[in-house]
Amino acid sequence: MLTKLERAVDAWGGSNKLIDHWLESRRQLLIHYCQLAGLPPYEADTGTLPDEDNIKQFCNLLVDYVSEGHFEVYDQVASACERHGEQSRALAHSLLPKISHSTDSALDFNDKYTNGVNEEVLMELDQDLSHLGQKMEERFELEDRLLETLFERHSEAS
Repeated sequence: MLTKLERAVDAWGGSNKLIDHWLESRRQLLIHYCQLAGLPPYEADTGTLPDEDNIKQFCNLLVDYVSEGHFEVYDQVASACERHGEQSRALAHSLLPKISHSTDSALDFNDKYTNGVNEEVLMELDQDLSHLGQKMEERFELEDRLLETLFERHSEAS
């Protein structure tokens, strides 16, 4: 996921302050995800459960990221796509509902892990992180398709 993020930054970074901020938010989210999941380069300490504060910090980043997308970025990207042709408008309108599915998964994860976690709930963390990671990867791909439409097909919009 971090490699795909680097490609997105290379493609669209510097073209819009909001998009730059959003991609940086994605980077921070992915770093914390990898740390929490114990993915390289962040090795998990086997035999110990993650710290509740780290989980809450990740959940805060997760909710901030999905909220920023829905309430700031998507509106601007969709509006720009609408201004630049029927094909772009149709793509934006088809992708936004698909992106919403991952929002539900993110909010479910947040609800589960920010309301006082116990050891039993923490034992499900790896499985829940794996499911969330899949949903977020799907989301990032859909978001990148929106950005690609805006900046590669309609570069005058940037």
